Amino acid sequence: MKIQLAVICCDIRSAHNVGSIFRSCDAFGVKRLYLCGVSPWPPLKNDGRLPYLAAKNGRAIAKTALGAEKSVAFEYQPDASLLIRKLKNDGWRIIALEQAANSQPLRGMSPSGRVALLLGEEVRGLPQALLDQADTIAEIRMRGHKESLNVAVAAGIALYQLTGNSQKG
Repeated sequence: MKIQLAVICCDIRSAHNVGSIFRSCDAFGVKRLYLCGVSPWPPLKNDGRLPYLAAKNGRAIAKTALGAEKSVAFEYQPDASLLIRKLKNDGWRIIALEQAANSQPLRGMSPSGRVALLLGEEVRGLPQALLDQADTIAEIRMRGHKESLNVAVAAGIALYQLTGNSQKG
């Protein structure tokens, strides 16, 4: 069975990271990008934010998205926990990308069906409450001195692996 992907960004503060994630979502055929909590999002019709704030976020996201913010379906959801519950009820499997005691190596994962990749805040990552809702916690193993990657870089690596592109060359 082919994979159908969604991405959930929880409290990703940088509009540039969000823009980069839009580009990766476009590259790997992600069905929908969910922006949650304090994550910025491009302007929406009937946007509830102050106009200058929506425009400022839109410009910053567009700077790194390079048009992908127009080609990738997205929505803003204030509460990631409620969104995850809804997705799980709709048959989506949640894979959290995080370093944790019970994480599994991302390398070698090749899920199928409906999968939502859950990404967390740039410095602190995902809160335990969201990790508890995940079906799987996946980790990109580090070989160097640093313990983590930029969230947008990690998202690209994870999407590459989950879509099976790493097996194709």
